[in-house]
Parts: sequence; structure tokens; C-alpha cells
Amino acid sequence: MNGILESLRQVADLGGPVVMILLAVSVVTLATVLYKLWQFSAAGVGRHKAMKEAVEAWDEGDLAAALAALKQSKSYLAPVVEMAFSAQSQDRKRLEAEAESRFARLERGFRLLDSVAQLAPLLGLFGTVLGMIEAFQSLQEAGAQVDPSLLAGGIWVALLTTAVGLAVAMPTSMVLSWLEGRMDGERVTAERAISTVLHPQGRAAPATDFEAEPGRA
Repeated sequence: MNGILESLRQVADLGGPVVMILLAVSVVTLATVLYKLWQFSAAGVGRHKAMKEAVEAWDEGDLAAALAALKQSKSYLAPVVEMAFSAQSQDRKRLEAEAESRFARLERGFRLLDSVAQLAPLLGLFGTVLGMIEAFQSLQEAGAQVDPSLLAGGIWVALLTTAVGLAVAMPTSMVLSWLEGRMDGERVTAERAISTVLHPQGRAAPATDFEAEPGRA
């Protein structure tokens, strides 16, 4: 524990409070990313095989096969598809709203990651500016006894904050882009499933037959 505290003290002395802020932000960002990965995995993001089989069966007019496949689905979108089985064309907006409410839960934390990706470089630049001001103040106080190493050392420490800011921002931006790409794919999947169920090519069984079936396990 003492070793960790000593390392943090050295980092604070070297990079100043801005680096400490960036390190704290990086810890929060890492925790958020790990939580989002766990949440995506628990919700079954990208794992819609059984649900897609149910939608295909419904599209072909096979209600029994559609219900059987949907019961096997662990997808978070399965309840929306189940609602669509007993819905009418005019219920499309309601189904889309149900899907969006599930997307909204999965997208919580995206704004935080976006803010970190945008603000971390600015924080690093702010630290650099503060460091440069301090370096030139030291240069002015030295007067005629100017030591070039003093100025070079001050600039090196100042640029360190920009490097830390970029090191925090770049991976955050990459992870955020990947997560947003996954969610774009989820929206396409939901839109296609809803459209297929509401307008099947085959002759699906009437909604009253579905309502008589037991609920999905």
C-alpha cells in the first residue's frame, strides 16, 4: 500500500494535479468499459440466433416453430418479438419504443465515454500550458544565469500531461466507436425483426392462436 501511495506521489510531483485528475478519470473510464462489456454479454448483444430462427419461422407462417424457437432465445429483444407476434401493423411505434427503451439501457455510460474522449486531450493541453508558464517563470527568475536544462526539463514535464491526456482519450474513443457500432447493428436487427413479424411473407397464424399459447419460459 505504501508503495502505491509513493508511486502516486511521484506521479503527482512529476506531472502535477492535472496528471492526477487524468489518472482518476482513466480509472473511472476503465470501470465503465468493463461494466459495459459485462452488460452487453449478459444481455446477449449480438447473440440472436434463436430469435432470428423464430422470426424466420413466423415469416414462413409456422407459428408453432416460431414459438418454440423464441422460447429458446436468451436475447434481450425476445420480449419485443413476442409482443410483435400478437400485435397489428398499427402497433409498430409501440414496438419500436419498447426496443428503444432496451437500447437506452445498454447505451447508458456512452455519454461519459464520449466526454472523456473529448476532454482528456484538452486537460492534457491545459496541463502543458500550466507547465510552460511555470518553466518560463523559472527562466525569468534566473535572469542572466540561464540554465538551458532548466527550461528543457520544464518543457518535458509540461508535455507529459499532453501525452497522458492522449493516452486516456485514444483507447476510450476506440472502445466507444466499437460499442456504438454494436448498437447500430442491434437497431438494424430489431428493425428487421419487427418489420418481418408485422408483414410476413408467409401466411402466419392469427394473433388469437398465439394468445392461447402459454407464455415464453
